[in-house]
Amino acid sequence: MSLQTALQQALESHKDAILAFSQDLIRIPSQNPPGCHYRECADRIRLELGRLGLPAEVVEVPGYSEHPRYNVLSFYGNAQPTLYFSGHFDVVPAYEAEQFRPRIDNGRLYGRGASDMKPALATMMYAAYLLKELKVPLRGRIGLCFVADEETGGQGGSRFLDQIGRLGQDGLAMVTPEPTSGVVWNANRGAVTLKVTVKGKSAHVGLQHQGVNAFEQMLEVARALQELKTEVEKRETAYRVVPKEAAHSILMLGGKVAGGTNFNVVPDACSFTLERRFNPEEDLETEKVRIHAVLERMRSSGINLDVETIQEGYSCGVPEDHPVAQGLAETVATVSGMRPACEMCPGILEIRWYARKGIPAFAYGPGLLEVSHGPHEYIEIEKIYQHTIIYALLAARLLA
Repeated sequence: MSLQTALQQALESHKDAILAFSQDLIRIPSQNPPGCHYRECADRIRLELGRLGLPAEVVEVPGYSEHPRYNVLSFYGNAQPTLYFSGHFDVVPAYEAEQFRPRIDNGRLYGRGASDMKPALATMMYAAYLLKELKVPLRGRIGLCFVADEETGGQGGSRFLDQIGRLGQDGLAMVTPEPTSGVVWNANRGAVTLKVTVKGKSAHVGLQHQGVNAFEQMLEVARALQELKTEVEKRETAYRVVPKEAAHSILMLGGKVAGGTNFNVVPDACSFTLERRFNPEEDLETEKVRIHAVLERMRSSGINLDVETIQEGYSCGVPEDHPVAQGLAETVATVSGMRPACEMCPGILEIRWYARKGIPAFAYGPGLLEVSHGPHEYIEIEKIYQHTIIYALLAARLLA
């Protein structure tokens, strides 16, 4: 009997438990922001790991009083190196409370986090358990990381684990089960998100000469940044991305704009956001310097402005001919009958934390990106089971 057949037979007796665990996680409204109900998620994950005879360590993040942060770590196997499966249990805010009442309809599991990515946590957990149950020998170990705060940059999740030296130790490779819609993401863009606030002086419109119009000065700042936008958006990545038009580097202005108090008052403050999404070939520090140089030049011209950093994230990429990428693609083809393409994720991914340590990292998961974060988020239930087999086979292959 092949290992794949043995895994599929073993999986049959656990399908109900996998589905029930997925539904239990969806019921927990772990919305981020603000980052609530994380302890409930951590406890439910710990309980399931314990039921399967897998170890569980709950790591609390210091400094969070109102909404505490927790991560859960588990390892199967005793030797090095480590193949990491890492997923997040925080979800974006729901459209309505009904999204936290999971429902099944026509072979689909609906609810907030169904696609991104609570059932995917079950797939990676049960992949490790099936190998344990079948006593498949491994030359290394599987690391399961259940993390918080992915939706807001990873501050209380992967970033914290990295800061305390608990992320990617002895790493062979990393896979995160993000909703990739059937492709493998082998690269991601980096991000610099800023809020720029231009300060003026209020005055009655009839006495506008006594004021300083923050809106008009904000337009000058935006025009200077548009010159940088024109330059950076000529750059294209060499990584495969769909559609091709998305290959260009990005500088978006004005995602959120605010200012003024009334139509007949000179605005004393105006703010706008700046979103710089850069390709794997570009460097975070270099791009930050370029942006801040423009803003400093505007300060020197007499414009009073403040800058708040909302988000920073590294870009990364692994060649699609890397042995781990090939192994992942071949494993998917073996189980699903179709070899997935490698593409760059248009956004930012947790693979960046591992890639910066020289660990080949990829995203490949059972969900669909196009329904994630939406009002009717769902996952095909059979995809949950299929990916459980894929991850188990991949682990057996890489740790053979």
